[in-house]
Amino acid sequence: MVALWVIVGFGVAVVLTFTVLGHLSRTGQPIGLVDGKLAPCPNTPNCISSEDKADTEHYVPPISLSVSFPGDILEMINKVITDLGGSVGAVKGSYLSATFKSRLFGFIDDLEIRMDEGAGIIHVRSGSRVGYSDKGVNKKRIENLKDELTKL
Repeated sequence: MVALWVIVGFGVAVVLTFTVLGHLSRTGQPIGLVDGKLAPCPNTPNCISSEDKADTEHYVPPISLSVSFPGDILEMINKVITDLGGSVGAVKGSYLSATFKSRLFGFIDDLEIRMDEGAGIIHVRSGSRVGYSDKGVNKKRIENLKDELTKL
């Protein structure tokens, strides 16, 4: 009987912890540009970025379009993000930020995009605001974004 109460207590503690972390993640903001580039990822596995090729743990290739950026690239990116379940926040020049909210505990992940229009490259950064592991969610999000943008 004591073991059952220990298991129930542990389960309640885990659910409460995740609920609090989900709430805390909703109070943050995307990092934004640092010296004109997307911010580096922290030393946790819940972030990926195309800005720093030397950071092999977090690196993903940028999205390269076969044609130069069409005039309505921001509109197309907005639509793809919305279709993937995100909400676009700030759009400032060649920078765009969006958020994605997990279903179960409401964790917020930030997706940030920096367009290098001269090179036809879209740099991406997707990271969780809180926690340690994301079970590959941010990497999958970037893969989905890339798949949808390269169809356009």
